[in-house]
Amino acid sequence: MSAAAILDLRAIEKRYGTVKNPVPVLRGISLRVEAGEYVAIVGPSGSGKSTLLNILGCLDRPSAGQYFLAGDDVARMDDRSLSRIRNTRIGFVFQSFHLVSHLTVVENVEMPLFYRRVGRRERRRRALDLLERVGLGHRVKHVPSELSGGECQRTAIARALTNEPALLLADEPTGNLDSVTSKAILAVLRELNETGRTIVMITHDVDVARAARRRVALRDGLIETDTVTAGATAA
Repeated sequence: MSAAAILDLRAIEKRYGTVKNPVPVLRGISLRVEAGEYVAIVGPSGSGKSTLLNILGCLDRPSAGQYFLAGDDVARMDDRSLSRIRNTRIGFVFQSFHLVSHLTVVENVEMPLFYRRVGRRERRRRALDLLERVGLGHRVKHVPSELSGGECQRTAIARALTNEPALLLADEPTGNLDSVTSKAILAVLRELNETGRTIVMITHDVDVARAARRRVALRDGLIETDTVTAGATAA
């Protein structure tokens, strides 16, 4: 396997239910993502994309197959090792933001560094730098209730980047936003990708998926198409 491969999924299956009555959700997904790619995984409800996201983010384990993250076989790791992977090598951006309501913007961004016992001065420096990068340097002392939806998502993106993860997973990052704000968030993700960040975005929206440089379409737990484009388009 190439050292540049961030993700390498080999015949991944996921089944729920019982041994006698299994419910297959993923039916043999093989997917490889190189460092620096921007990939959209798109599909309708029930296609398996949320289950795939959980496996990519080490939030769930496959029933069969192998999953390598930057060369490490995470499918064989114990819960403690998986937790460390989630906290240090993967950044998560969710549709519903998951910000702490009573903390300021800068304090929300600092949180992952606090749990890693990074010193207060260094936490603040890194958080402020990231907020500047996502265009929120002027909102650092506000709490989430004082922000727009787009500002909340920018805060969530900055927080996801605090530990300098190898991979950024974005789960329906524009799902709660209007079309104008969605374009602004997709522009932030595109800028991050252009500076070398590897991004995998999950979406049901084909128009949003066009913002990525590669689109993987799921249907019924299988990859239907895998298309690389010469250039991404705005949603």
